[in-house]
Amino acid sequence: MRQHKGALALTLIALVIIIDQLVKIYVKTHFYLGEDLEVFSWFHIYFVQNPGMAFGWEMGSKLALTLFRIAAIGFGIYYLTRICRRREEPAGFAACVALIVAGAIGNVIDCMLYGLIFNNPMPPEVASFLPYGGGYAPALHGMVVDMLYFPLCSWNWPEWMPWIGGEHFIFFHPVFNIADAAISAGIIAIILFYSRHLSK
Repeated sequence: MRQHKGALALTLIALVIIIDQLVKIYVKTHFYLGEDLEVFSWFHIYFVQNPGMAFGWEMGSKLALTLFRIAAIGFGIYYLTRICRRREEPAGFAACVALIVAGAIGNVIDCMLYGLIFNNPMPPEVASFLPYGGGYAPALHGMVVDMLYFPLCSWNWPEWMPWIGGEHFIFFHPVFNIADAAISAGIIAIILFYSRHLSK
């Protein structure tokens, strides 16, 4: 059972990281910054770079955020190892934690390496891999590549509403990536199905 949970966790982590990085590298080298490709009216591939946290949020300095992410990944791997060793913990719980760890690793790779291995040209030029003259930022200061955009619906708030009256609202507005999606899926699944295991 331990080996089964461990193999499941490692497989999920590897798959998420590989798919996440392949998509990011493709978008980074084939789309110019800000390019918006409408696949469906409710789904766009929209290339943006995120200097902060998931879904474009920002918090503190870039270096501090990257170091915090690395420390969080270390804790996540330690916690996942303990779950896989405990016979009473279900494989589904290990899978959820593995998704969170994988997503965190996927975004940290961007922060650690993308500034070194890509340039950051002005649109409509696209980025080059290992460009002459070096990348756009030092190690640990790279930006996270986001591209998944789901403007499912939109409306204008009535004029009489305070603060937001007359403004145009889009749901869902944040642009994110596969790593963000893995983290969100893992957290939501834990809250819905495995919250009692966290107390252990």
